[in-house]
Amino acid sequence: MALRRAPERQLGWAARRKMGDATVNSVPVAGIQGENRHTLLIVDDDSEIRSLLAEQLEAVGYTVHTAANGAEMYSLLNGTAIDLIILDLNLPGQDGLTLCRETRARRNVPIIMLTARSQPIDRVIGLEVGADDYVTKPFEPRELVARVRSVMRRAYLQSGVPESHPAKRARFRGWTLDFESRRVMDTKGRVIMLSGAEFSLLKFFVEHANEVLTREQLLTVASNPGSADSSSQRVDLQISRLRHKLGDDARSAELIMTVRSHGYVLAGTVTLE
Repeated sequence: MALRRAPERQLGWAARRKMGDATVNSVPVAGIQGENRHTLLIVDDDSEIRSLLAEQLEAVGYTVHTAANGAEMYSLLNGTAIDLIILDLNLPGQDGLTLCRETRARRNVPIIMLTARSQPIDRVIGLEVGADDYVTKPFEPRELVARVRSVMRRAYLQSGVPESHPAKRARFRGWTLDFESRRVMDTKGRVIMLSGAEFSLLKFFVEHANEVLTREQLLTVASNPGSADSSSQRVDLQISRLRHKLGDDARSAELIMTVRSHGYVLAGTVTLE
């Protein structure tokens, strides 16, 4: 069946369909436990996009339901326990912003907005009405999987950790980050010296593992509010230095990865102790 969308959009999604399971398999399944116990709802008026996203998310263990509009969405929400909603902004009838606002007023369910709009104001409005994250089309399916994992982790897994017992250290890819001594050590226990900004950046990455972080988010961590040198270039430079100290080659980074047009993500499993 042909898509009733612009030719360039058809080509973008057709190319992503050809990537198939290989794209999803590149996202470490070990990044979060118990995915098959969660149920997702995809709301998009494009049947091919719904099918593609459902296929990709089911491949990593989620149970997925789909809806084409607000009426179908509410029907499913009223009869099914949904753990997260992936909601398209441009829908016939009630648009995604309205549905997001109304859903958040009735239910405490995480929502990821999905849209072809890329203007910053659209993202701000989406987040202000209650969305937990915002993904712009076209995108790599593995990016959406990573974002779903991140939102699910924040909404469900971390809520069960008592605040009175904060983690003292984090382990990831053979590295140990000690929050109390503010040091990072390799597998042999050797200490790698980090600047204050580098430590803050790495701590922020660890606390948001497998979550795509924008330069704007990282800028709040990497520089002082009153600093004259508060720029995205400063963030890039500090991440370059951090990669170098962690032995993560920027040309083929496997730890702190660049997500084109979005920011950076720390990929892999993080264990808090």
